[in-house]
Amino acid sequence: MRRINHFIGGKLVPGESGRTGPVYDPATGQQQAEVDFASVEEVDAAVASAADAFAAWRSASLSRRSEVMFHFRELVDQRRADIAALLTSEHGKVLSDAMGEVARGLENVEFACGVPHLLKGGFSEQAATGVDVYSIRQPLGVVAGITPFNFPAMVPMWMFANAIACGNTFVLKPSEKDPSVALYLAELLKEAGLPDGVFNVVQGDKLAVDRLLEHPDVRAVSFVGSTPIARSIYETATRHGKRCQALGGAKNHMVVLADADVAMAADAAVSAGFGSAGERCMAISALVAVGSVGDALVAAIQERLPNIKVGPGDDPESQMGPLITREHRDRVAGYVEGAAGEGATVVADGRDVAVDGDGFFLGVTLVDDVRPDMAVYRDEVFGPVLSVMRVDTYEDAVRLVNDSPYGNGTAIFTRDGGAARQFQFDVECGMVGINVPIPVPVSYYSFGGWKASLFGDTHMYGPEGINFYTRGKVVTARWPDPATSSVDLGFPRTR
Repeated sequence: MRRINHFIGGKLVPGESGRTGPVYDPATGQQQAEVDFASVEEVDAAVASAADAFAAWRSASLSRRSEVMFHFRELVDQRRADIAALLTSEHGKVLSDAMGEVARGLENVEFACGVPHLLKGGFSEQAATGVDVYSIRQPLGVVAGITPFNFPAMVPMWMFANAIACGNTFVLKPSEKDPSVALYLAELLKEAGLPDGVFNVVQGDKLAVDRLLEHPDVRAVSFVGSTPIARSIYETATRHGKRCQALGGAKNHMVVLADADVAMAADAAVSAGFGSAGERCMAISALVAVGSVGDALVAAIQERLPNIKVGPGDDPESQMGPLITREHRDRVAGYVEGAAGEGATVVADGRDVAVDGDGFFLGVTLVDDVRPDMAVYRDEVFGPVLSVMRVDTYEDAVRLVNDSPYGNGTAIFTRDGGAARQFQFDVECGMVGINVPIPVPVSYYSFGGWKASLFGDTHMYGPEGINFYTRGKVVTARWPDPATSSVDLGFPRTR
């Protein structure tokens, strides 16, 4: 059985804890590898490696850091197909989704390449007589990233690209469900010229996470995952004096007004609800039909569903792959059964999908007549289940969005510019799409939600990411007056 190790101090390090976890091929249901689970001592070794590398990496010039990021960017670009194939083999998403993930992660590396500009400070000459004041931003030290299974390449790049470019050293704890991509990225960073110890990977479970959260040499922690875990990560990290940005779960609404282009909205709902088998924190899971548009919208979506081919991610004809584990597949299927029992109408039932083998497949599911009190609406389902809710007015739709405890992303489909502008003003969400179903910001903005979708006060990547991975310092300087100095300056003294 293939073993997946740690990456510490610039090399692969086999685990010595005696604990491992299974890594499956979701398309076949068969175990393909086992991943080492780190002990406290192995986490400490990774942090020590990062701490030892910090002084030299912090002293590296901005142009040198940028050069490494540029080289890394080129290596990732050249090997997109290899990374995508690795993603598909352990996560299950189809190759087109995997290629999209690599592309969106690469955007953040490209942003980090501009670190010489991003770290420019401000300067005020003559703030007082003979006094200048200027600001600089400096790295924190050792920082850690704890990342989810659904985007094992993109989300780490959200974090480590900016962190390393700013002069920090990094310890990554990827999901134990699909851990191999983290090691591939570590090897590419080394090939790009990143010094040993600047980037480290510790595989593992809660034990590794807890040790990173309490380790005195870890200065900041970034996390993406479910809301209950995000809350716990944030509380534990901050209790130990660390900076923390913890992105939680979501219940993303797509509001469709009566004047919307129904065909356009239906296409968007299908792609946003079922892409990556719905295992995206920005997936549309609640479709809010306003007024008279409901019947036509549901019919248009239903018409499109038979065209979605469900199958292994490495099959070029597949448009949706399996879910990550058998347990998760069964959990999602349970929400479909529960919705029917609570009075919702199951228009399309993904439990009926038939794919050869024992993979973790669930087909596309459309549930109509969903109410706010139903579990399929209250909970983050995180699967290919699209719920349709019907309301009478725009005000009802906004109230539904704002009453949700989550505030990650939302979208509105309409031809009315005034309604769209009012919607972006009214809704309590961190990211808003106007005729765009998944409004993930480009890398030079920042990603993050509101309410229970974010713990901490800074969003991920972009300008807020630069601020998170650095701290400000203000210098106030006064120098002796050259006219009264006893030092020969080599030029006439003038005032």
